[in-house]
Amino acid sequence: MWQHNVELLAYHDLDGRSGFKLAIQEVDGRFFLYVAALWHSGWSILDVTDPERPELLRWLDGPANTWTIQVQVADGRMVTALEHVPPGWSAGGSDAAPQDGFLVFDVVEPDNPKLLGHWESGASGTHRNFYNGGRLVYATATLPNFEGHILAIVDIDDPESPRTVGRWWYPGQHVGGGEVYTPEDDRRLHAGRPYPDASAPQHGLSLHGGAYVVGPRAYCPWMRAGLVILDVSDEHAPRHVSTLPVHPPLGSTIALHSAVPLEGGEVIVINSEALRERCDEPAGFAATVDVRDESDPILMALFPPPRPPRGYDAPSFCEKGGRFGPHNQHQQQGLACLAPNDRYVYLTYFNAGLQIYDVADPRDPHIVGSFIGDDPKERRGPLPTTLVHQAEDVIVDRRGVIYVSEKNSGIHILSFDAADASS
Repeated sequence: MWQHNVELLAYHDLDGRSGFKLAIQEVDGRFFLYVAALWHSGWSILDVTDPERPELLRWLDGPANTWTIQVQVADGRMVTALEHVPPGWSAGGSDAAPQDGFLVFDVVEPDNPKLLGHWESGASGTHRNFYNGGRLVYATATLPNFEGHILAIVDIDDPESPRTVGRWWYPGQHVGGGEVYTPEDDRRLHAGRPYPDASAPQHGLSLHGGAYVVGPRAYCPWMRAGLVILDVSDEHAPRHVSTLPVHPPLGSTIALHSAVPLEGGEVIVINSEALRERCDEPAGFAATVDVRDESDPILMALFPPPRPPRGYDAPSFCEKGGRFGPHNQHQQQGLACLAPNDRYVYLTYFNAGLQIYDVADPRDPHIVGSFIGDDPKERRGPLPTTLVHQAEDVIVDRRGVIYVSEKNSGIHILSFDAADASS
């Protein structure tokens, strides 16, 4: 393993299940980590109050033959996405009909989730949703008569009968309503080495990493459409404010994966997601965006990509194998149990592990810490093609403890020495 200003506190194997997305809640001074599995349907719950001695409390089975890779926890509720498993991503084991939408659980008793309700999207399900408490879930959803994922605002005040109260989609997605794409948008969908290939690409003009909602605004990573800012002050009728395009030339089919506001709300950190292995796609990126004039957002700076550390076992990250490029940022989402999104950006970078950037000056982002785990010794799923380390998600609690998931192993628990990083 390789590390810079980062210390490994512990590793948990999750009883042989790989983790993907992560969520945390704090109850009576105890910290609980919720891990959505990648190659299995369900969720692991760990007590991480002592980060050096994480304890697996239980495994909760999800519906068979269904992706359950996304999870949000707030206000004593857990919202878990249900999604049809894409081709090539199944670890096998069931031919049951997949479920869609999301489940709502009561987790007031942290290690004893109680199912409250199920919202069904009526199509292939939801991806990363946004829920930070209260009655509204901002779902990244597929709906009948639409192409790709759109924003669906769902009221879960009565979790046994959740209801859709608002929607917004990118022009052209409502094919059932007769919409068509402009020639420019059609090119975005079909050029630039779409993933998995031009004959069957995933839909590149979709909401992806989840809307990030702050007050009356939702910051939406709309893949190849770019950063979309919405006014959601009226949940029933979201209104377009502006769009900052990024593709072409930047980014894979998921040219915009995440959009995370820094404290103060004047700067948004955006990033793409690497998709093709060995860098066979348009350049991935992370960047700061000035939204002081939200009608005219501007790109401030591109993050420098990481370089292999001294002694690394490949001449470059691209040649190492697997994916190389940005994936997930730590997102506080207004939760007191999590570290704020302020000076430091915690960003997973697939085979380059976790990269920590200092954005105190948003025009000069630079790397101040990193952690690259060892390559897994055995497969838990069919990807990547070459079995190498692939950091997936990251979350940081209010104590500064960092949790990182990996495609074919468990959870790495880390600490970051900010004092050394600043010296």
